Amino acid sequence: MANDSNKTSASDDVILKVDGLKTYFFTDDGVLPSVDGVSFEIKRGRTLGLVGESGSGKSVTSLSVLRLIPQPPGKIVDGEINFQGTDLTKLTEAQMRKIRGNDISMIFQEPMTSLNPVYTVGNQIIEAILLHQDMEYAEARAYAIDMLAKVGIPAPEQRIDEYPHQMSGGMKQRVMIAMALSSKPQLLIADEPTTALDVTIQAQILELLKSLQAEVGMSILFITHDLGVVAETCDDVAVMYAGRIVEYGDVFTVFEKPAHPYTIGLFNSLPTIETGGTRGREDRLYVIPGMVPRPQDFPTGCRFRTRCKYATEKCAELPPTRELEPGHRVACWYADEVRAGTKATTDGASAADGSVLPDETSAEVSR
Repeated sequence: MANDSNKTSASDDVILKVDGLKTYFFTDDGVLPSVDGVSFEIKRGRTLGLVGESGSGKSVTSLSVLRLIPQPPGKIVDGEINFQGTDLTKLTEAQMRKIRGNDISMIFQEPMTSLNPVYTVGNQIIEAILLHQDMEYAEARAYAIDMLAKVGIPAPEQRIDEYPHQMSGGMKQRVMIAMALSSKPQLLIADEPTTALDVTIQAQILELLKSLQAEVGMSILFITHDLGVVAETCDDVAVMYAGRIVEYGDVFTVFEKPAHPYTIGLFNSLPTIETGGTRGREDRLYVIPGMVPRPQDFPTGCRFRTRCKYATEKCAELPPTRELEPGHRVACWYADEVRAGTKATTDGASAADGSVLPDETSAEVSR
């Protein structure tokens, strides 16, 4: 990433540029580097998918952008979050309140707990509208009904007076989307917006976000662990592991030519209907060995090395993030060999000796 973040963010193309973000938690167990040097950018009108396993730091990253990290124990200790040329880390809380829910909105992970059970959904949407827009109550109510209709809720004139418990999970998620979009934000952060929804409702929500994005021209930071969702909805993708981004690029390049062992492992874990197995194999579903370490147990150097079949002693040193081709960046000492299938594994085999190669991992990208 370039160091001149303010200049880049002020361009007509980039709306958000996160550079070297570090968000730590100071606890009785020590300092937990949950987000440790994360950098990415989102261009106007585009969607960036932030993908990784649970515990990789995706949600902490999104909360850091909005400065919603609880203090204490959390704190942004370094880095810049440049939104339209303004470094959000330098703003006061009063200044941030003018941006949250207005220029930047967020769909939180759990609609079941994000909505207040003792207020009607209409009152909650209207409150958000009155907070950020110059409207009288009657006008705000009419606008709220219009937003409910826009997100596909039937009979919005009646539904606006219902309580959250009277709605299904999909309906509540649509209410959250209506609330987030009521201010016509320039950037929408969607944190696992389809979690716990059945596939039919999930498809409807994803299609809704795409259509509304096209209508209002907003940018989206889409947080998910589902690579299929990334292929369907995103323009660019950042793969996150243990608080760091290990691979970054446009969706087509990363899906067709993944170069980090973790990214390849994620693709290998995807089942396929056509083959009846996993990426051309008829055996059981591939599983990346081990678990994402807890922040207090992050290893030195490459944090994936304790689970990586290509790891060597060199991996105890922090790998630089380098550009393999324009816009495609990878943090791995052996990215070229891994992508080519020539890197020997720790048992002496190469990727070509029975492992799934990167060109077999690409999922279908429909844009």
